[in-house]
Amino acid sequence: MRIATFNVQSLRLRRSESGARLDGARDGDMPEDLAFDSPAVDRMDRVLTAAVLRELDADIVALQEVFDQETLDHFHDVVLTSGGVRPYPHRICIDGNDGRGLDVAVISRRPLEEVVSHAALTLMEAGLAVADAPGADERIFRRDCLLVRAGELTLFVCHFKAPYPDAEAAWGVRRHEAAAVRWLIERRYASPEAALWMVVGDLNEPGDAGRGAARAIAPLVQDFAIDLVARIPESDRWSFHEPDSGRYSRPDAMLASPALAARWPDARPFLVRTGLGGHAERYAGPRFAGVGQRRPHASDHAALAIDLPGL
Repeated sequence: MRIATFNVQSLRLRRSESGARLDGARDGDMPEDLAFDSPAVDRMDRVLTAAVLRELDADIVALQEVFDQETLDHFHDVVLTSGGVRPYPHRICIDGNDGRGLDVAVISRRPLEEVVSHAALTLMEAGLAVADAPGADERIFRRDCLLVRAGELTLFVCHFKAPYPDAEAAWGVRRHEAAAVRWLIERRYASPEAALWMVVGDLNEPGDAGRGAARAIAPLVQDFAIDLVARIPESDRWSFHEPDSGRYSRPDAMLASPALAARWPDARPFLVRTGLGGHAERYAGPRFAGVGQRRPHASDHAALAIDLPGL
């Protein structure tokens, strides 16, 4: 089985009298991206997004920044399969807590025997606040922690809080999100270390982590999950490049249970960067035809995948 995670950058379906169209891989608050705002560039972005998924050819893909189920189905039916990608008959996108409506989603060729949203989970319910404390009823996840199970494997699909506009405050939000994911896993399994599960998605942990050496996602990676991306040479772990700052980072993650990591000791994640804009100069490999310096591009993230033979 091949598992992948891919932040597809603001995938949203727009309907008007002139028809339906998908937003391109662009953020509405970035003037540089809006400078390329045109139906033709947006359409090419999504052709490139589909090209990345075709190259991945994964059995299950965790997606981030998908607007809703209608968007996901339209992208699949109109862009993905027409671009030569084998169909994904099992698709799920549940409304989360993102103020812009960008949610986590899953497409799968394997039946999903269990699907559970945790968007409504509060600090108090997860034991992160006491009753009547300020904010105790606040929802933890800024999007969701979407649980899907396919056979033996359970995935916890996440997209944690981005480190802006206030990096210090965002660090605290991500710490709560990480602690809540661990709480969900420990509540689900009597022996989490012996079960087969992965936490996948965009955990938005910046390269310098903030607060010195402290990592916001420490509850997940200290004496709990195994960071499979650490199996990649350090210089090649990056999956995101900020063209304005020139900074490379690795927000996209695959954290595995000890049992899963031990069962596939030689499984090493790989990154598909063929859809990244030319500004990511650290990548010297081939790019898809049509990729520009900044746009068109498939996303501002690379896709991350791993093969788990026999699963």
